[in-house]
Amino acid sequence: MIDISVQGLVKSFDLEKRILDGLTFQVDSGERVGLLGRNGAGKTTLFRILTGELTPDEGEVSLPRDRRIGLISQIPVFPAGYTVEDVLRSAFARMEALKAETDDLAHRMAQGESDPAVLKRYGELTARFEALGGYDTDTAVNKVAAGLRIDGAMRRRPFSQLSGGEKTRVNLGRLLLEDTDILLLDEPTNHLDLHAVEWLETYLRTFHGTVLVISHDRYFLDRTVTRIVEIENGKAIFYSGNYSFYAVEKERRYEEKLKQYEKEQAKIRQLEKAAAQLRVWAYQGADKTYRRAISMERRIERLRTTDRPTRQKGMTAQFRESEFHGDEVLSLHEVGKAFDTRTLFSGVTLRICGGERIALLGDNGTGKTTFLNLIAGCDTAYDGLIRQGPAVRMAYLEQTIRFDHPDRSVLDTLLYAKRGETAQSARDRLARYQFRGEDVYKPVSALSGGELSRLRLCMLMDDEINFLLLDEPTNHLDIDSREWIESALAAYEGALLFVSHDRYFIRRFADRVWELSDGTVTDYPMDFDRYRTLSEERSKKEMPRPAHHKEDSRPVRGSRVHQALRRQLTICETAVGKLEAACRQLDEELAQCGADAQKAAELYERRVETQGRLEEEMTRWEELSLQLEEQE
Repeated sequence: MIDISVQGLVKSFDLEKRILDGLTFQVDSGERVGLLGRNGAGKTTLFRILTGELTPDEGEVSLPRDRRIGLISQIPVFPAGYTVEDVLRSAFARMEALKAETDDLAHRMAQGESDPAVLKRYGELTARFEALGGYDTDTAVNKVAAGLRIDGAMRRRPFSQLSGGEKTRVNLGRLLLEDTDILLLDEPTNHLDLHAVEWLETYLRTFHGTVLVISHDRYFLDRTVTRIVEIENGKAIFYSGNYSFYAVEKERRYEEKLKQYEKEQAKIRQLEKAAAQLRVWAYQGADKTYRRAISMERRIERLRTTDRPTRQKGMTAQFRESEFHGDEVLSLHEVGKAFDTRTLFSGVTLRICGGERIALLGDNGTGKTTFLNLIAGCDTAYDGLIRQGPAVRMAYLEQTIRFDHPDRSVLDTLLYAKRGETAQSARDRLARYQFRGEDVYKPVSALSGGELSRLRLCMLMDDEINFLLLDEPTNHLDIDSREWIESALAAYEGALLFVSHDRYFIRRFADRVWELSDGTVTDYPMDFDRYRTLSEERSKKEMPRPAHHKEDSRPVRGSRVHQALRRQLTICETAVGKLEAACRQLDEELAQCGADAQKAAELYERRVETQGRLEEEMTRWEELSLQLEEQE
């Protein structure tokens, strides 16, 4: 059975350019399809047409009348005073209407009304209410809320007071609770933390309906979809697999088409040369060769069937780096931050050295953005001490990008920020960030989230920096733009501290993890994969014991800070052990390298570097031990 059928869809918002130009595809019942395309390709426009919000200029959309569609693209407005619990339970509006009518009929029958039609209607409504799960709504709400980490305290909060990420999470929960057959998801992972994304992946794999999802999260696509539809130049291109299959297959098709084009062009050049020779002979009096030349030229035109395949021009700019002198980029000592009676974190003591790449992870609402704002100097109301190294030049790409004058054009915004720059040089720079032609005259207020990120990066990357702060840098960026910023960061050699829920991005760049939870920051001097393995092992150990076990009557020692210090001390001890083993191994290799001077020099350099890291870890172990003694 076909759930979504799109035939010859055409949509334009101006006379010159069609966003959708004959788009045709279908989605069968139970399929999980990923919808890809560059920013501005028309993906969200398609969703708005599917839900009836927009009308196509041409073509038609067919959806079964008995199938219910659920869409999450923007957060709806709820009545004033609605709590999170009210928003979640609004998913059961249809069941509430059934229950109200059933209760009314029951009241009428209790008053003595015995009309057979009333009895029949009461039976139908009761059966329908049970079939929809009307008696299990509490269980359903609790299950979804637990999966998306919407705890009891959050469920009692007014919806209007939530952050953007929290609102997205609650709205997603509401959608999943609705009795929908077709889910349309527009960038569902943009504001979800890692736990919520993984829970959503599990939910979608067991969802019995149809899923059409717009996403640039490559991990999410690999784990949830089985087919890709890419919108390119207003038309649909199909790939029968997940994102990894799509990436390989798209490159294979490009290479195959390029080979076909080059083979065709070689044949055309050969025939053109022959046709030209025939025309020369015809001019010399050989009339028969003229007809042969005309016939050959017609054959050449018939051969011109393949257009040269092209790759859309990407962004090529790189970060301009400032040379860093010294070891310490940033140090934090007993840093804390609180809002009124709520303490986000306290007692944070950490250090960043040159060239380190650190991922700051944690659930939504734990204070990651606030933590970055303190480091960037955007917020100066905090406890403790934050000190930058003397040669540090920092740049900060915030999560919510705002410009002081949104009415200015893209070009004027850059010219005002970079005094002394000419209009032509500014346009050249903007072109490297895909602002070309009339795009440079767009007002900033009209830019999409991805375009705002590109404009801010255009302004940041021209500065010489050696310490970079990024808050969700890949949000709102399409896959090509994500790959561009990843290649720019791969070439950047300065220190990097970033917040991200993009597992592909974290896995590629993090060589150290800071976990913000329980009111403190735990330092894990390891990559993302090792951190996840350690976290999973820790979660298993911390699982509650069976009820029949005898409870430990000893008093709980220390606070959350005390527990975090113990975790960090254990991690540090493990790191010290590994570095000591590495030093011993290098000593053995040095003793065995003999007269190979080059190898000996390389080993000695590695030995000095490893010894330096060992001394740093030993110093850190001593500091943590002293802090732990003070706590105890």
